[in-house]
Amino acid sequence: MSNEKFLFTSESVTEGHPDKVADQISDAVLDAIMAQDKNCRVACETLVTTGMVFLAGEISTTCYVEMPQIARETIREIGYHSSQMGFDWRTCAVMTSIDHQSPDIAQGVNQGEGLFKDQGAGDQGLMFGYATDETPELMPMPLMFAHKLCNRLSVVRKNGSLDFLRPDGKAQVTIEYENDVPKRVDTIVIAAQHKADVTYEDLKEAIIEEVIRKIIPKEMMDGDTKYYINATGKFVLGGPMADCGLTGRKIIVDTYGGQGSHGGGCFSGKDPSKVDRSASYMARHIAKNIVAAGISKKCELQIAYAIGVAQPVSIMIDMMGTGLIPKEKVREIILDTFDLRPAAIIEYLDLLRPIYKKTAAYGHFGRTEPEFTWEHTNMADVIREKAGL
Repeated sequence: MSNEKFLFTSESVTEGHPDKVADQISDAVLDAIMAQDKNCRVACETLVTTGMVFLAGEISTTCYVEMPQIARETIREIGYHSSQMGFDWRTCAVMTSIDHQSPDIAQGVNQGEGLFKDQGAGDQGLMFGYATDETPELMPMPLMFAHKLCNRLSVVRKNGSLDFLRPDGKAQVTIEYENDVPKRVDTIVIAAQHKADVTYEDLKEAIIEEVIRKIIPKEMMDGDTKYYINATGKFVLGGPMADCGLTGRKIIVDTYGGQGSHGGGCFSGKDPSKVDRSASYMARHIAKNIVAAGISKKCELQIAYAIGVAQPVSIMIDMMGTGLIPKEKVREIILDTFDLRPAAIIEYLDLLRPIYKKTAAYGHFGRTEPEFTWEHTNMADVIREKAGL
């Protein structure tokens, strides 16, 4: 453990941020197909820009879903319902260009086809899972605060208590650490889209009182905590009109806020045969259970796959100097406790359900909703016992 002080910053974005609009549409399409066809193969990409949604990708399924209607319904729920906001769910154009999954990929993924008889990984790639004991959710504190601030921006917008807010927004939180322990909030940055007729003073005061003070614990703030609220002075033009949105462009917001590593693959719009998604969820589950078991204060896990092959090509564990038992022993426990073949992960985490749209805003990890099976710490006792602690 280091004796130094340092600052670490993470950001999150609201459900109305253009990239998150795209993520939610992609996952809403996945959910609609998954509800009817558990054996679907979905890789759905969305682009949103002024007055337009464009859906593309590779989808193989036995069912039919009304993609334009799903896109519009998602945009309506987020809150873009007037051309004054630069985006309107009723009048935006929705275009689609969808192909089938390549049969060359399918034969390596489908059970009993290809070179190997097990269901193989849908692609090569490396996935990371991470956990830290600095919050009850076993997530990095800067990211958890940023997610909660963004979620709160949406809550007060939708319940009407801050009715001048619009869907687009961002939050960023800087935490001061001492000896690797979070001590205080140093800086909070919030950018919240708003109606033209609210004064800057009213907006700033309302956000400090109704958003920041409702989320950040009093004891984490002091007289030196800095606030930057809409630091350009104005944020009327926002959403897809101000900024083109794409699926998979918020991968650090989706994961660990820059703590821990990232393998590069996004989650949204992908069915769980894609290890980018399913193995990342499993890696988080394992890392979280290791920390919950008290084996380490921090844990990062890397799993890597080859396309068409079921067993991972490598597994790496890093407890960042906080482990109570050797890494090799932890690796043995993981291999003894968890089956890391894609079909086994899908079954263990119950991933063939329409649960994905919820994941597409405010983070895939650190969530308490029951659908988020990868957040369960059901194996902590088993791991603790095997470790002899």
